[in-house]
Amino acid sequence: MQMEKKHKFTNRLVNETSPYLQQHAHNPVDWYPWGEEALSHAKKEDKPILLSIGYSSCHWCHVMEKESFENEAIAKIMNEKFVCIKVDREERPDLDEVYMNAVQVMTGGGGWPMTVFLTPDLVPFHAGTYFPPEDRGGMPGFSKILIVISEYYHSHREEVQKVEAQMKNALRQIAEMVPSEGELEDKILINAFQASVSQFDPTHGGFGRAPKFPSSMTLSFLLRYWKKTGAKEAREMVEVTLDKMADGGIYDHLGGGFHRYSVDERWLIPHFEKMLYDNALLSRTYIEAYQVTQKERYRRVGEEILQYVLREMKSPGGGFYSTEDADSEGVEGKFYVWSRDQIKEVLGKEQGTPFCAYYDVTPSGNFEGGLNVLHIASPLDKVSESYGISIPELEKLLQAGRKKLFAQREKRVRPGRDEKILASWNGLMISSFVDGFKVTGNEKYLEGAKDAVRFIFEKMNKEGHLMRVFKEGRCHTKGYSEDYAFFIQALIDLYEATFEIEWLKNAEDLNGRMIQQFWDEKNGGFFFAGKENESLVAQSKSPYDNAIPSSNAVAVFNLLRLGYLTGQESLIKKAEEILHLFHNFLSEHPAGFSQMLSGLSFFLGPEEIGVIGSKNDPRTKSMLREIYLAYLPNKILTLRDPQEKVKENWFPFLMEKGTVEVPTTFVCKGFTCLPPVKDVSELRKILS
Repeated sequence: MQMEKKHKFTNRLVNETSPYLQQHAHNPVDWYPWGEEALSHAKKEDKPILLSIGYSSCHWCHVMEKESFENEAIAKIMNEKFVCIKVDREERPDLDEVYMNAVQVMTGGGGWPMTVFLTPDLVPFHAGTYFPPEDRGGMPGFSKILIVISEYYHSHREEVQKVEAQMKNALRQIAEMVPSEGELEDKILINAFQASVSQFDPTHGGFGRAPKFPSSMTLSFLLRYWKKTGAKEAREMVEVTLDKMADGGIYDHLGGGFHRYSVDERWLIPHFEKMLYDNALLSRTYIEAYQVTQKERYRRVGEEILQYVLREMKSPGGGFYSTEDADSEGVEGKFYVWSRDQIKEVLGKEQGTPFCAYYDVTPSGNFEGGLNVLHIASPLDKVSESYGISIPELEKLLQAGRKKLFAQREKRVRPGRDEKILASWNGLMISSFVDGFKVTGNEKYLEGAKDAVRFIFEKMNKEGHLMRVFKEGRCHTKGYSEDYAFFIQALIDLYEATFEIEWLKNAEDLNGRMIQQFWDEKNGGFFFAGKENESLVAQSKSPYDNAIPSSNAVAVFNLLRLGYLTGQESLIKKAEEILHLFHNFLSEHPAGFSQMLSGLSFFLGPEEIGVIGSKNDPRTKSMLREIYLAYLPNKILTLRDPQEKVKENWFPFLMEKGTVEVPTTFVCKGFTCLPPVKDVSELRKILS
């Protein structure tokens, strides 16, 4: 029997589900989780709160823990002078957003680890991010900061109260949104496209400079813009970016999946953590690009992402885990990088030399310590010519080499994995698996989506509430609007892939609950936290797309799709209200609202497609296959099987179509309806 490791210190975080909180459970800091015990203690003792927010795969969070939170001298100051609270931003995005807004107001920047000093009334009066333990590089040491802040809180109460009032006002102003009377028009989309062009990097793809993040939502908007206008430049920007990212070190060439971001503008050296949401969004974008271009590479990359998630991120119960860490054995990227000698030892000289040439593996390396991040630096034909190997033979050699190196890499110590399951991120991933199934017909993708949906309904549904977090048999924290929006989207997507009525019914029911819990009756739009979530110092609608779409943007799609599918005009009206609420943002700051811009494009040009026929008829399946393969971003897809009963008001688009003898497809683009189609080849022409 293995003896449990004895720890010198153990604090309250030891009973939490979050791996991030558990990582701090044996710090000498007397950490509390966010909750009534900590907040009451702060008021009773009249101590300021030191709020530390991060997440399990955050590199600098680990650094600050080792330098400061494991330092007994610093911990002593923290424990004596503060009530110390640790929060996982992925479990409590409401806290993260409110206090990140405060950090940005106070410092002009933000990031994690986030360090915020609060009054016992939970209002911030000082904030920052990472602090070194001692003075370093012009940054004050954390121990010095702690002493100064504590003395300031107790001896300058009037100044603290002034800052408190100013911050309350600032946070409320940030959250305040009122609808605009401005017209919802194509001009907004044109301006957004031009803004994207001005930020585009034509050499390396992507937008802006280093560090570079995959801008999947911007790329999806550009594909929609190309579809709507025929602007070649929009499509070219997408293809350049997707090609460069797939060539770069940000992509895992051996195991599939994308790392979080690139520290350089060339997509070469990644920050090595892998996030579920990035891979959900990027697989969808690559699959969309395949629908547009029919380029096999885009389909392959999209599938490799899905295969990575099934292999590494799927729980035994069916839900998907959150992240894989950047570090293994305490070293960033160690799991992923190679020396030239290591590769030649595994592949042999004959296979290893052209492999290294293709993936730019050199003796000096492109990473720390003479190691290499694999990336594609030379085209196939150039390597083929240099080594006298035909392109088909070279492709086989590279595929075999990747397989061997992957097997060798599996023997290494893996990065840590955050095994909490989040409803919102799972919703995004489910939608991507549905897309993968539609395009490839691969049933394992559909089963992966269904398994995750069933998991959420069985394990993350408590007394009618969608819960946000599941870990180690426990679910907790009532879902936020993003949890509802992303999961509703997944259910509608699943309906369009299976036409099983239960998924649409579940989506309609959850959407009703989301409206009841989160809708703002005064100004429209969805609040991030609902009536049954904890009340904070400010209430936000979380307007911007960050690493994931805003819940309001996804809700626009859901409301439009459900409105058209179920015949509820009130839902379409609510989508329009959200777009008016965001009108000024879309017009003046389009870069932060790509998903909402796509929603506006959908609102302005919906495309209804309805099929009447038996789901089991091979002719019906052939028609659906054509629809799935086409790039139709604004489609609302309906199937009416004459043998199935549905609600009276459902599928109004097909209500007056009558009965047909053979499977028939009806297409309406905008306000123009085309003649019924009974032939697959004719349908292909119409859809293209």
